[in-house]
Amino acid sequence: MTISIARIIREFTYNGMKFADPGPAFSPDDVRDLFSAQYPELTTAAVDGPEFSGEVAIYRFVRAAGAKGSHT
Repeated sequence: MTISIARIIREFTYNGMKFADPGPAFSPDDVRDLFSAQYPELTTAAVDGPEFSGEVAIYRFVRAAGAKGSHT
């Protein structure tokens, strides 16, 4: 019986867009924070996943639900 080791590929998505994985040294939260400079709405997004599809671990950035402003 042989054991093979497969490298997991991470994929990050948000609103139909795919983001490149900056590397395994970055946690999914770090990746979100990195891309929030370009996409400010990611600052309040949650990280959902991983969901596995073969050797790909898919993480989704999900915007927090709620209305802007306060209701008093």
